[in-house]
Parts: sequence; structure tokens; C-alpha cells
Amino acid sequence: MTDAAHRLLWTIIALLLVASGAAALAVSFGVLPGGDPGAVLLGAGLLDRWRLAAPWSTLAAAVAGVLVALSGQRLLDRELRRPGRALRGTLSHPGRRPGRTRLAAEVLAHALERDLTGNPGVRRAQVMLTGAPPRPDVWIRVDMTADAGAAGVREHVHAAVRRFATTADCQPAHLDVTARIEPGRP
Repeated sequence: MTDAAHRLLWTIIALLLVASGAAALAVSFGVLPGGDPGAVLLGAGLLDRWRLAAPWSTLAAAVAGVLVALSGQRLLDRELRRPGRALRGTLSHPGRRPGRTRLAAEVLAHALERDLTGNPGVRRAQVMLTGAPPRPDVWIRVDMTADAGAAGVREHVHAAVRRFATTADCQPAHLDVTARIEPGRP
């Protein structure tokens, strides 16, 4: 999932939570038409059924709470984790003559990192290759110095990715670049 998709997912979740909170607040203040601020939100019949199923209703609520908490923890864990399915092993390309060219994925990632840090505005770079070998997904994180020009670093990253694609003979299916500016004098 790309960063844009993550932001969209969390924006939708946040809007749903805000809308439900606003609706509950509107009901409690009696702002909604036909709503009575002094009325009980849960009716007497529902409360009687809850009390009739006394031990099981509490257990069901506890199980539902645990399931919601676990699904939230799993979602949060997946959002905070680095991209999965790292490309391991070799990229293999058939040659024009009999034989194959094999390139280690780790070596390619380190070579791209070295190329990216060749710009004086780039302090550090991390590269991760994921996906299928002929068209891998390329994930790049670049730490820029405070005085680096964003346009110059952007052009340098695109040129480095073009050189990578030419050297490895594989076009990235997806390119995700995250740039961070290190604190310092602007």
C-alpha cells in the first residue's frame, strides 16, 4: 500500500469516528429533530434483555471488545511496518547468447543507496526492493540536509532510479520515495 493509500484509509477511519461521535453528541443535546435530551439512549426493553442474559451478555461484550482491539492492533502493526515481502536472492535476466545474468537484490539496493548519497544534499538513503523480480517495487527513503534544494534532490533521485533501471535491466513497477529533512539551520 502506498503512502497516499495509507493517508486515505486513515482519513476515512477518522471521518467515520468523528461522524459517529458528532451524531452521539447531537442526540445527547437533543439537536436532532425528534430527539429528547432527557430520554434514555437505550430503551427499557433492551436493558431488560441485557439483564436477562446477565453473565453471557457481559462475556459477549468482552469478547467483542477484545476482537475489536486485536483487529485495531493488527491494522496499526501493518501500517507501521516497513514494506513486506522484501526481494531476496537474485534478479535473473536471460542473455542474447546462451546464459543468464544474475544480480543479487541486496547488492542492487546498496548500489542504489550509494548512488543516491552521491549528491551533497543527501545525508542518508535506504532502499528496499519488493515484489516480483522482473518489475520490482522500489521503496526509497532519503534523509536530506537542511540546506539541500528539494528540486535538485528530486532530479538526482529520478536520475539515480533511471540509472538503476538501465543497469539492472528492470523497470520499477512502483516507485515510492520518502524524503525527510534533517533538523538544522535552514
